[in-house]
Amino acid sequence: MKQKNIYPVFDRALTRSDKEKFMQQRSKVLWFTGLSGAGKSTLSIAIEKELFNKGYVCQLLDGDNIRSGINNNLGFSIKDRKENIRRIAEVAKLFKDGGIIILAAFVSPTKEIRKLAKSIIGEDDFLEIFVNPPLEICEERDTKGLYKKARRGLIKNFTGISSPFEAPKNPLVDIDTSKYNVEESVEILLEAIMPHIKLK
Repeated sequence: MKQKNIYPVFDRALTRSDKEKFMQQRSKVLWFTGLSGAGKSTLSIAIEKELFNKGYVCQLLDGDNIRSGINNNLGFSIKDRKENIRRIAEVAKLFKDGGIIILAAFVSPTKEIRKLAKSIIGEDDFLEIFVNPPLEICEERDTKGLYKKARRGLIKNFTGISSPFEAPKNPLVDIDTSKYNVEESVEILLEAIMPHIKLK
């Protein structure tokens, strides 16, 4: 027997396809993962500007606009990190269904956590970007002094020091930002991303 739709109002709403056609783009979630200091936010901001200049409608999600609001009640335990990513993925899915391209920049340290995000967003719409410089480079870029505090035991469950980071196996892009400047990195990423977001 066919299951009854408990949200019939959505049968009358505009579809994702309608919105994609209007904005002339395919909505995807660009998921930037990597250690603190890897360059996730720097690259996602730079990519957002490039896409905006090309006429694409994007929404940036990162720790600053998520942890200060919707997730301000969560800590950094594995349990809280999982809930953090679950909420982020649900928000990203809403934007995606609205036809918008999402740039999500989060450490998301374990395969299980990223698998959860992918299952919520949808495998075909989840484009994983591994921002992957060596740990020592991330520590050199540590403008907030977080690694130093973690090394001294002042921050618990800090990814890369007292909590593990599990590298993605098959990301869309694996980029070592110690080898490329921002402009070069953006060029590499755009080459990989554009075929996925162009409306055919």
